[in-house]
Amino acid sequence: MMTEAAATAAAPQPEPAEYIKLWSESLAHVLGQITGSALPCAVRTEAPADLAPEGAGDLWAVVTVTGGLRGEMSLRLAPPIVLKLAQIFMSEPPTPEAQPTSDHRDAVIELLRQVAGIVTTAAKARWGEIQLLVEAAAAAPSWPSAGTFWLQAAEEAAAMTLALVLSAALVAGLRAEKTETAKAAAEPAPAVATKTVADSENAPAKLDVLMDVQLAMTMRFGSRRMLLREILDLNPGSVIELDRRVQEPVDLLLDGRLVARGEVVVIDGNYGLRVTDVSPLGGG
Repeated sequence: MMTEAAATAAAPQPEPAEYIKLWSESLAHVLGQITGSALPCAVRTEAPADLAPEGAGDLWAVVTVTGGLRGEMSLRLAPPIVLKLAQIFMSEPPTPEAQPTSDHRDAVIELLRQVAGIVTTAAKARWGEIQLLVEAAAAAPSWPSAGTFWLQAAEEAAAMTLALVLSAALVAGLRAEKTETAKAAAEPAPAVATKTVADSENAPAKLDVLMDVQLAMTMRFGSRRMLLREILDLNPGSVIELDRRVQEPVDLLLDGRLVARGEVVVIDGNYGLRVTDVSPLGGG
């Protein structure tokens, strides 16, 4: 898991800037409609000096992107920001000293869903049809960050800061899309569109821009659905039976997507995987 401090140390790539700007403008639009006045929202590539550190009371939301783009984006909001945004959304009088309730957190998730709806519409001209699913998350994302941005929505003298963490899959999609657009703009269109041998030979080179992107690889031994009361009854030493037998192959996931299956091995004291079956990228 990568914290915001670690993500800041590795400067985010500029390619997602247009996508993040779209989120900034959409957030300003929704808040402006609610308050009845313009509420500017700025994008920052460095963490604000007064940004609250991660805490147990933070609200985490994950945005799953499918369609023309694929990947994930996670948003973190500190409790005071959750309270302020929820009170704006719910037209409640401001109470800065109060703690956000579950209703406030639900209201912020609904606010983000409305913002995502505007992003989806505005992004169609740039990236085609995309779908954005916004859900509350229990904690920080398990996938490593490939870029972190901060949105600051100004409300009078105070600014509300939202941290946005992009997955490697989403950044790779934005980077590849921008590269192809730049090439198309630089190269004159041929009089007759034909596919030549040279086109086939140059196809692998188009992937070079993605070769250095880091992706999260996860081994999945199995899963099980449990009732909340069963989870609360867990103690050290409790045994949870999974839905997979010992002799069955385990899954290898790339940013949450199945790419291969294989046998578990031990290498110098570490777990490893001997691949026995490879699935196409994007398989379920």
